[in-house]
Amino acid sequence: MNKNTLIAVLMGGPGSERQVSLASGNAVLEALTTAGYNAVAVDVTSSELELPEGTELCYNTIHGTFGEDGTLQDILDAKGIAYTGAGASSSRLAFDKAASKEAFVAAGVPTPKSEMIDCSRGIVQPEMPIPYVVKPPREGSSVGIHIVKEQADVQPALQDAAKYGEEILIEQFIEGKELTVGILDDTALPIVHIVPRSGFYDMSNKYPWLNNEGGTDYFCPAELDEETTKKVQQAALEAHRSLGTEVYSRVDVLLDSDNNPYVLEANTIPGMTASSLLPKSAAASGIDFPALCIRIAELSLTIRS
Repeated sequence: MNKNTLIAVLMGGPGSERQVSLASGNAVLEALTTAGYNAVAVDVTSSELELPEGTELCYNTIHGTFGEDGTLQDILDAKGIAYTGAGASSSRLAFDKAASKEAFVAAGVPTPKSEMIDCSRGIVQPEMPIPYVVKPPREGSSVGIHIVKEQADVQPALQDAAKYGEEILIEQFIEGKELTVGILDDTALPIVHIVPRSGFYDMSNKYPWLNNEGGTDYFCPAELDEETTKKVQQAALEAHRSLGTEVYSRVDVLLDSDNNPYVLEANTIPGMTASSLLPKSAAASGIDFPALCIRIAELSLTIRS
């Protein structure tokens, strides 16, 4: 990639993960400019996308709706401008937790059992026995997710999830280690073990700087035996491939007490600060943060040039 290539780092976005995206975008911008690349910030505040004249590559760091669900990718495809990461169709598929789960099942990727409920005419009780996890199928960063372990928690969890759409994903609760696996150029990177200091890996534990509460400890490479490590990485890689995801992703996996992996989802625009999980995983394999940012840009330009 030529250092004079004009790179517009897209950040912010109109969705619920705006503040997290701004952190990712500014980190990527600093990494690229420090390395001598011609990168500029573009704070996206609505669905109207205005780019600097001469933009040759859009570096997408917009998490969640608009940036990660195929909408932005469709706009850039129509403009004929290259962009980083997954394309429109694979972004849509990965962002929809229900559709991606169907792809996992079809490809033989281990994933928790699930059911979809339609609450368009009122809250519908799940058939799945407690415990289970309630999720809006088209949100990111654990938005609207609840672990239900008691009957009294069912209605509040469903009501909250229903704020984000009429369909709700009910997923079998798997007790075990929370892991995530970075995928870069069809290769599984070292596993990160996620240990929330309290509760589960929700918004407050992922991003304690947003509200001065919560927190999480990370261990990379995860302390797993070689056989389990390979099994988890293979499940993550197969999940990434089943969605047709281009360039990179980060796949979330639960590991039960018998060392069986269960893939939850693939994130096509994972966090991209120097302390985020994909960069941690890359660093453990010898790829520092600036090199990771550059590699993603180069791979994306190669497939879209």
